[in-house]
Amino acid sequence: MRIDNELKLDFSDVLIRPKRSTLTSRKDVLLERTFTFLHSPKKWTGIPIITANMATSGTLEMAKTLSKHKMITALHKFYTIEELEEFFKEYNEPDYIAYTLGIRDEDIDKLKKVKEKNLLNNFSFIVLDVPNAYLERFINKVKEIRKLCPEHIIIAGNVVTNEITEQILLEGADIVKIGIGSGSACLTRKQTGVGYPQLSAVIECGDAAHGISKGNGSGRIMSDGGITSPSCIAKAFGGGADFVMIGSMFAGYDQSGGDLIERNGKKYKEHFGMSSATAMNKFYGKVDEHRASEGRTVEVPYKGDVNELVHEILGSLRSTATYIGARSLREFSKRTTFIMVNRQLSTYLEPYDNHKN
Repeated sequence: MRIDNELKLDFSDVLIRPKRSTLTSRKDVLLERTFTFLHSPKKWTGIPIITANMATSGTLEMAKTLSKHKMITALHKFYTIEELEEFFKEYNEPDYIAYTLGIRDEDIDKLKKVKEKNLLNNFSFIVLDVPNAYLERFINKVKEIRKLCPEHIIIAGNVVTNEITEQILLEGADIVKIGIGSGSACLTRKQTGVGYPQLSAVIECGDAAHGISKGNGSGRIMSDGGITSPSCIAKAFGGGADFVMIGSMFAGYDQSGGDLIERNGKKYKEHFGMSSATAMNKFYGKVDEHRASEGRTVEVPYKGDVNELVHEILGSLRSTATYIGARSLREFSKRTTFIMVNRQLSTYLEPYDNHKN
């Protein structure tokens, strides 16, 4: 038994200190970034925000909308090959869409079939996604998929510590997904006691990843989980995240998955974690006896068109940039100084707040 006494931080534990700025307008802030990678020869340009590969956020409808903003959608892995074939008859933006799979044999077999049908050319990214990427079997699958898909940008996770981040990158991933138990629809910490404060995980794993380079590329990380407001996105980028994955914030919209429910004159949409009993029953037909549900199922208020959220996120990031003197998203980590706080927000007006968000 070992106790690590070093303080670890979540997004809620800090604020960003303002700095002198020469910016004159929010519109001058460049939010697009261009990345090169350790293994994939692809160069990618866009806004490095990605919807989580959850059934209620990683939808085909979400991909159609977010690609117009040069943002990425990680499709959930339960779309059939026939559904993908139909979708790609009209959609042709591979830079902003990610194919998701797990490490089950049937997941790998499906990936091979997708490749055989040339459907994989419609994706720039492949997400190898499991709740626990510390498994030796997972590392072996990273190697296998890199060999199978040498051109693709491979995202792999989830982990929260620097040593395994380095290993996953060296074994074939381009981006390591960081976060265990930090998602609002996740019950891993409650059920297992395992996790890591998200901001500290991003800072530590980012330092490890960025120290690995080959040619013009270097290791990258993606913060996954813990995003409850646009400020958390800014803090993730400030802490060194190259990409930020968001799940629950993208739930409840027209483009989101989940059933639309009306109760007492108000509309809601179903939202559930992918390790929840709802997801396991829906996609696998049962909850295996050796597993416990590690995800929530909730009803979130119906919110309308997701474009409103996108504009709020991008506008908030531009505002953050003007406060810290960052002319581009790339400068966030260099211009960010975090200060620890006991309290972030005044809650005085919350009982009277009727705003839909």
